[in-house]
Amino acid sequence: MRARSAVIIAAITIGTGLTGAGVAAAQPSTPVTITLSPEQVTAICQKRIPRIEQRVGRLVERINGGAEVKGSAAWLRARADKEQAAGRGTSATLLREKADRRAGRVDQLTKAKQRAEEFKGKYCGSK
Repeated sequence: MRARSAVIIAAITIGTGLTGAGVAAAQPSTPVTITLSPEQVTAICQKRIPRIEQRVGRLVERINGGAEVKGSAAWLRARADKEQAAGRGTSATLLREKADRRAGRVDQLTKAKQRAEEFKGKYCGSK
């Protein structure tokens, strides 16, 4: 009975994989142009762009904060040091890895902010 279940699961997995490959192959190879209405551009310029800039600013500030700022990379490293001192090496390693990943997000956030500023400069005028 278990062998039969394994065969069924394998068949479903293979079928799903082949279906996904067919969908990926059907996607256009040329870029798709998306046209926004003036109302949509206005909404993006007045609502979305300011929120993006504000959120990215807060996240970068938090990530780059000191050890007293909860959620910062330095805060995670301080927690890792406490875990290491308490003899929990695995937990300390995981916290250090998390701190490194979090610090690496600053580049992605900066790029997102740049894209928002480019859109703002191109479509929003001097707003």
